[in-house]
Amino acid sequence: MSRPFFVASIPYTITRYGLYHIFDGHKKHPARSKVLLLALAMGLTVKEAQHLLYYAGCEALYARNSFDSIIWYALEHHLNVIDANLLLERLGEKPLA
Repeated sequence: MSRPFFVASIPYTITRYGLYHIFDGHKKHPARSKVLLLALAMGLTVKEAQHLLYYAGCEALYARNSFDSIIWYALEHHLNVIDANLLLERLGEKPLA
């Protein structure tokens, strides 16, 4: 992950306090939606997001799942969290919390 990452880019649904607990290892199993929010906010590739999900102890993205395929698309097309949530809602899926 060679891109710079700024905590200010994280959506308000993840508190900075909670974010630090994830990064310093105190929170061993964050919610999958929070990990996906981080991946989108950090501008990760699909491969990087899959690694992040793995190390967070979450299920990998599965292209045949409609929710996951939308997230996959958002990662490949470098959509931000807001645009990804709008796309999820437009396609009848629950937005990331």
